Amino acid sequence: MNFVQRLTEGPILGDGAMGTELLNRGKININACLEETNLTSPKMVLGIHLDYIKAGAEIIETNTFGANRFRLGEHGLENEVFEINNKAVEIAKEARRMTGQHIWIAGTVGPSGKTLPPIGTASNNQIRKAFREQIQVLSSSGIDLLILETFTGLREIKEAIASAKSVTDVPIIALLTFTEEATTLEGETPEEVVSALANLGVASIGANCSVGPAPMVKVLEKMATHTTIPLTAMPNAGFPTYVDGRFIYMSSPNYMSQHETTLLKIGVKVVGGCCGTGPKHIFAMREELGKYKLPHPNKISTIRTPLIQNYKQPPLITPTEPTKLSQKIGKEFTITVEVDPPQGFDASNILSDLRSLLRTTEIDAFNVSDNPRARGRMSALAMSTLIQTGLGIEAILHIATRHRNLLALHSDLLGAHGLGIRNVFVIMGDLPYMGEYPQATAVTDVTPSGLISLIDRANTGRNLAGHPIKYATSFLVGCAFNMGAIDLDKEIQNLERKLKAGARFILSQAVFDLKSFEYTYEKLGGFPVPLLMGLLPLNNIRHAEFLHNEVPGITIPEEIMFRMRSADQKGQLEGIAIAQELLQEAYPKIAGVYFIPSFGKYQTVAQILNGIPDLNKHNSRSI
Repeated sequence: MNFVQRLTEGPILGDGAMGTELLNRGKININACLEETNLTSPKMVLGIHLDYIKAGAEIIETNTFGANRFRLGEHGLENEVFEINNKAVEIAKEARRMTGQHIWIAGTVGPSGKTLPPIGTASNNQIRKAFREQIQVLSSSGIDLLILETFTGLREIKEAIASAKSVTDVPIIALLTFTEEATTLEGETPEEVVSALANLGVASIGANCSVGPAPMVKVLEKMATHTTIPLTAMPNAGFPTYVDGRFIYMSSPNYMSQHETTLLKIGVKVVGGCCGTGPKHIFAMREELGKYKLPHPNKISTIRTPLIQNYKQPPLITPTEPTKLSQKIGKEFTITVEVDPPQGFDASNILSDLRSLLRTTEIDAFNVSDNPRARGRMSALAMSTLIQTGLGIEAILHIATRHRNLLALHSDLLGAHGLGIRNVFVIMGDLPYMGEYPQATAVTDVTPSGLISLIDRANTGRNLAGHPIKYATSFLVGCAFNMGAIDLDKEIQNLERKLKAGARFILSQAVFDLKSFEYTYEKLGGFPVPLLMGLLPLNNIRHAEFLHNEVPGITIPEEIMFRMRSADQKGQLEGIAIAQELLQEAYPKIAGVYFIPSFGKYQTVAQILNGIPDLNKHNSRSI
């Protein structure tokens, strides 16, 4: 069966991005030549192919998007067109051999990198020659089809198609990139694109790259009404955010697969992903394609010896993979920082402050509070999502049982898991009468230990109502503990219930009294699970008096009050010094620290840690 025949049998699943996967896995400079990794890091390229095949891809694309003479010349590699393209096909073939599956290998060709006349300096003949040179190598190396992708207009993709037709007879998929307005960057509509390409002998026409799934649906809908040629759609995983030198794409695997369903209903035959799309996305899309009775790639009877020796295939990342926090907490000293969501809908200033903190200080996670002091704020779930997608660091979602009923808790937890928020911290929450909505009703559907038990049940494959769910969740659940409680014995009993219910770590109330800390530690015989000690830097004497007198659960010893009074105008510096002393004293007995900076003064965290050299390199310490 050839590829054109396969198109008639049902939808085909392609792979995801090569470039963003290389950048993520190899810590490669964004301006580097990614195609050169075929020669310098073949195992990494092979690993990406293998992950996509394992996820369910039936087509894998060679790492040759920019491997033409012009683009390689930008890196001084214009004389290595043959070596780079030939090696790319060899690696893809090796992935197919190692898996033993019938996988279609697509030679990938992107735009030349030159602007066409009359504006550009390269002639049409030079551009055609560059395309022919690359495509000839790919064809002779043994590709099954050719994918011309991310072209910005009809003029250049027509040149690429003509060049391909002159040197090979493999099937061609022709893909252009579209804006949110559903036009190419050169202004052509989807209808104009299919009309112009319909008679050029291509196997499939479609779109890839620049937009996410939702805008691409609109483009393919318009194409579908003007052609009977099979269509292909390979959207980005949403629009990227630039964080710490790399692009973060926000669309989740579930989101991608949902729009894939719409594309299939339109009649799209080949689906896959472009920038930001990884093995997790392709795995979710394969699950969706299963509903269409898509034949899974057949096994090949003979598997040859690998060309690349001693390669250990990395495991596919699945939704049940442990969070980074769960892998670290209790093993290495852990630092988290509490963040209050904004009282409006704009979190940009907070995210900017957190980004500044991350530039100077290594933080393991941000704790996102749930309507502290019973004041109306952006939801903790929304803020957690913004942190994880915008900053590339894990969040710990605080869930107050007093603020929502069991049905709402059920929905929020499933939504959190679907959005990738899987570190949760369960608390009772502040009473509504304390805040802006004193008439609001406090909910008592479930206690913190009860909710922890229900979450633990979901981790074994049952929802909060006890019914089986398709996939078990993988939450890491924490609980609260107040070492300064008036009735410490009762507090310890509550802690025991939470731990039996399934809590895996503890966040303590802010500690100011080391005597109470030491007494509790001895009474418990050590902390039974990893404890992150709450540390709240004092700002001035008024701040200290407010916490002591008006915030339940916080008691500040008189000697600290005296120090804050004596500090006068230098109260913030004294508060930082007190926090450093508390942390140094407790350090040998805790698994980490849970900073609670007041008034959004996140840089006090950096000031505290910079004053304690041992803690400034906390990752070097094992617990």
